[in-house]
Amino acid sequence: MKKMLKTSVAAVFAASLGITAAQATELKSIGLSVSDLGNPFFVQIAKGAEKKAKELGGDNVKVTVVSSAYDLQRQVSQIDDFIAKKVDLILISAADPKGIAPAVMRAKAAGIKVLAVDVAAEGADATITTNNVQAGDIACEFLAKQMEYKGDVVIINGPPVSAVVDRVEGCKNVLSKYPDIKLLSDKQNAGGSREGGLEKMTSLLTAYPKLKGVFAINDPTAIGAELAAKQARRSDFIITSVDGAPVAQEDLKKPESMLVATAAQFPNLMAEKAVEVGYGMLNGTMPDQQVILIPAELVNKDNVKDYRGW
Repeated sequence: MKKMLKTSVAAVFAASLGITAAQATELKSIGLSVSDLGNPFFVQIAKGAEKKAKELGGDNVKVTVVSSAYDLQRQVSQIDDFIAKKVDLILISAADPKGIAPAVMRAKAAGIKVLAVDVAAEGADATITTNNVQAGDIACEFLAKQMEYKGDVVIINGPPVSAVVDRVEGCKNVLSKYPDIKLLSDKQNAGGSREGGLEKMTSLLTAYPKLKGVFAINDPTAIGAELAAKQARRSDFIITSVDGAPVAQEDLKKPESMLVATAAQFPNLMAEKAVEVGYGMLNGTMPDQQVILIPAELVNKDNVKDYRGW
């Protein structure tokens, strides 16, 4: 029954491309390079890609997942390895959106479709990502409202990839509307990690003792920032972030949590869409848009009970 269902899914999708299942180019292998497999967000991207790949190509589709650890040279080597293995599709969360371009072009020259997932990659055939400007916007609009539109704020930044840059842009656009909110810092790069959030928040608390709000570029950073506050015996400010990760979902359920909202992303959907678009390209169908944006949804203490999570 399960095999029949997968065959049916592939047939229906082929029909949507205007071809029969017999005419469709077979999907045999995918190479996926994500930023950090220690982050549950990227684990979900891997799961989503594998799920959709098996729906479209069957159980024998091989999905190879590797982590760049935000290291450009490592990711270049990973892409070259995918090229040598003659994968059908490459999905990447670029460690460096511009620096990765030569490797992307080598893959395309080898006839491989390249899909950028979560962050942009110069030269990619298509990009599937959260609307990160909107994510930063809704997270910081909620932050500003909870602060009653006045007080000192810091942004805990992250790796200089498009997703992070766009979130910070969205947040700063909002904060700039309110003259009584003062943005004190937005340059601290916590690396998108819990440990980085702890380290950077610790130093920010020393530098700025009267904070009222913090925007962290992702949930691991936010959890680290909250831990720093607890270690400093501080509970006089609030935090918002982006992700909608399980750790944030659980934190929001705690009355004492300093995290008050997260702009939820949908990594599974993002990855599934990337594989779907790539499979369509293999069969001669280009997407209507080169950049596909998936809206974020704000999850806060009031609606977290209704949030399904990842």
